[in-house]
Amino acid sequence: MKPTTPSKDVSHLPILLVDDEAQLLHSASLVLRSAGFAEVLTLDDSRAVLPLLASRAIGVIVLDLTMPNLSGRELLEQIAAEYPEIPVIMMTATNDLQTAVQCMRLGASDYLLKPVEQSGMLASVRRAIETRVLRTDFLSLKERLLTNSPHEASSFADIVTQSPAMFAIFRYIEAIATSPQPALITGETGSGKELIARALHRKSGRPGDLVAVNVAGLDDTLFADTLFGHAKGSFTGAERARDGLIASTGDGTLFLDEIGDLSIASQVKLLRLLQDGSFYPIGADRPRQSRARIVVATHCDVRRQVELGTFRKDLYFRLRTHHIQLPPLRDRREDLPQLAMHFVVKAAESLAKPIPSVPPSLFQWLHNYAFPGNIRELEGMIFDAVARSQGTMLSLQSFKEAIANDSPMHDDGDAAPDIDASPGSFPDRLPTLKEAEDSLISEALRRAHGNQGVAAGLLGISRQALNKRLIRREVENI
Repeated sequence: MKPTTPSKDVSHLPILLVDDEAQLLHSASLVLRSAGFAEVLTLDDSRAVLPLLASRAIGVIVLDLTMPNLSGRELLEQIAAEYPEIPVIMMTATNDLQTAVQCMRLGASDYLLKPVEQSGMLASVRRAIETRVLRTDFLSLKERLLTNSPHEASSFADIVTQSPAMFAIFRYIEAIATSPQPALITGETGSGKELIARALHRKSGRPGDLVAVNVAGLDDTLFADTLFGHAKGSFTGAERARDGLIASTGDGTLFLDEIGDLSIASQVKLLRLLQDGSFYPIGADRPRQSRARIVVATHCDVRRQVELGTFRKDLYFRLRTHHIQLPPLRDRREDLPQLAMHFVVKAAESLAKPIPSVPPSLFQWLHNYAFPGNIRELEGMIFDAVARSQGTMLSLQSFKEAIANDSPMHDDGDAAPDIDASPGSFPDRLPTLKEAEDSLISEALRRAHGNQGVAAGLLGISRQALNKRLIRREVENI
């Protein structure tokens, strides 16, 4: 029966070398192991390949074309028919273009000439693994998105939401969780990027921890020392060797926050790490291999930075293999009641105070605020209100003050225009004061979902004053 590995990271599957030359098998396996490939299997009899594939999963096969008993070409045809997901790299001493073309048509992913150069073999194996990983990720993502399968709620327990947009992100995370490729998380400040990174790591099943570091403000030397470490005596004060975060993360996930603030020099170092998984500690003359997955986040518009030349294009496209764009809180207002109650309970427990009751009108106030600081701003407002609360009911005063102190916002989050509009911004016929007043009152009531107290607050008048205007309007319309 054909083995399956639905939950295992395919990049960690063993590499199989098949050749009847024992010396080549030995030297090639040493090269691969020294490059960081933990498990390398060798076979000198091509007839043993298919039984092995039937018993365990293999990541990549490097296969000699000319072998006794069962030729590499015949074996390639059988592997392509029964195990089409496994990339096969052919090796031969024959420099013949027609043979190479035939092998590629039969399903080979690459073609190497003997004697095989170490760099060429490593590059070919890495390309094969990366292609297989991307294909696996694509099929997983396609299955989840087309079937609209529900996400596993326990993996996202730390994220409070009932937003369909967030549920779609959860399904995407489940599809890419086991991929070794980097992931880019973008979103406004305070939108929950680190929570998403932790959920991605938790769902990946990686044995190591998630190690988070904010790289904003790190110069190139400090960035290199923080991530890659240094050798003893590499600079003044380096009295002993120090492992960087890459090494200490091990098989876990390294989360680099505010990646958009990296200098160009640091971007080059990160790109090299992502390209071949190797890095040099400061002062070291031998590279080390990374086993960590890299997840990065930024509030910046990276595409715009690429256009301006402040962010490398090749690094951007390498990072965005998997891209998670978080919506701002103003685009998921359906989460406001649930988030507010969550933070009220959290604040009360943190401050050792009884949990106050929440007036229903709070949610109308929150619904009409754009939250430029997103979830982090909402949490701060709730904590301040609970800290100031003296009775059993949460006061709205602190929310009104916080909202009043910020610039008024449109629903799309842009600052409202100045009241002193230019003459050209008005229609040809100016509305009368009564028409303008009626329009403002109607819009305030719409935003407040009919709550007159909230509508009065939005208009900057008392509830009694609004009530009088409503009564007067009703009488005039009789």
